[in-house]
Amino acid sequence: MLESVPKIMGVLNITPDSFSGDGVVEDFKPCLLKLIEDGADIIDVGGESTGPGSKEVSLDEEMERIRPVIDYIAKEKLANKVEFSIDTYKAPIAKYALEHGFTIVNDVTALRGDSEMLDVLLEYNPKVILMYSKDSTPRTSTESIEYDDVIASIKTFFISRIVELVDAGFDEDNIIIDPGMGMFVSAEPKYSFEIIERLPELRQLGYPICIGISRKSFLGGDIKNRDKPSVEYSLKAIENGASIVRVHNVMLLKKQMAD
Repeated sequence: MLESVPKIMGVLNITPDSFSGDGVVEDFKPCLLKLIEDGADIIDVGGESTGPGSKEVSLDEEMERIRPVIDYIAKEKLANKVEFSIDTYKAPIAKYALEHGFTIVNDVTALRGDSEMLDVLLEYNPKVILMYSKDSTPRTSTESIEYDDVIASIKTFFISRIVELVDAGFDEDNIIIDPGMGMFVSAEPKYSFEIIERLPELRQLGYPICIGISRKSFLGGDIKNRDKPSVEYSLKAIENGASIVRVHNVMLLKKQMAD
């Protein structure tokens, strides 16, 4: 089901190696509460970085990082204030989050990373974000691949992943698609900008679009100066049909949306 009003997804990285430099491991509460205060509609909580150069994290280590956050959210009943998404490709992590009030699974592998993820989705029937990536592994490479038609390639990918889900009995209305962006698509920045311009074509698939432009390398310049272009292109994505925009600086985007 398409979202009529765009939503802001704030990012809570419970990682020491977040590409954006905003990762926290132990002192997560101030960051979490600020995202709520700043007006995030959804908070995406992740315990493993998947960008270029990130290191694989074991299930036990990811659970050790993420469990205190999930437990705190459940204890404080924060899901009554904002929707929570779990950013993971590991089925046990998703299951634990869904058991404790999370309503979205954000899987960067689009269910290619863990064969048991489908069973978890069928059991809990949450919303699921399927993300496009040129790589079949959870960690994206810095490969500079070329596309004859980037949108056609992404569409083909999504149709294949969606058919598998729906044929297994998953509720089609709970599917959200994410075109990946940045290195997940290619090291060539032109493709990410093209995707933003051509979002109406992805919209034709009939599923809500979540897009994560924020602080990605294709924006250029030093990462500390990317919040402004992140907001600029997030607004462009909303104009072109995005239902959810995933950002690090919620306050800045919220302000610009209100202006």
